[in-house]
Amino acid sequence: AYTIVTAAAPAAAPATEAAAGAATVDVAALVAAGDVAAGEKVFGKCKACHKVDGGNATGPHLNGVVGRPIASIADFKYTQAMTAHAGDSWTPEHLFTFLQDPKAFAPGTKMTFAGLPKDEERVNLIAYLSTTKP
Repeated sequence: AYTIVTAAAPAAAPATEAAAGAATVDVAALVAAGDVAAGEKVFGKCKACHKVDGGNATGPHLNGVVGRPIASIADFKYTQAMTAHAGDSWTPEHLFTFLQDPKAFAPGTKMTFAGLPKDEERVNLIAYLSTTKP
């Protein structure tokens, strides 16, 4: 399992996301306990640009994205911002970070989605995407 160190949450954040100093997030454990059905609902925010039926749209299809090499769909034209990450894979940890703020993860990406600031939404979405077949 990997851990990701995040900056302390603002004082108004729920106690589960706030910590003195820095919080350590065990993404693998969170995803293992994630709610697939809730993640499928979160995916509704992605449907405008992504599909899970094997077809590309404005964005690449997300079938089997968890564990897939980044920028690897042969018939999709990626930006240089994404191809710069080629060689890495979409691990739950990378997805967790990317989905929080896509433009911070890949400056210059064409993805206009602002991100999912809530850890729970990201974890549930990754749990759902883990169930999609390549």
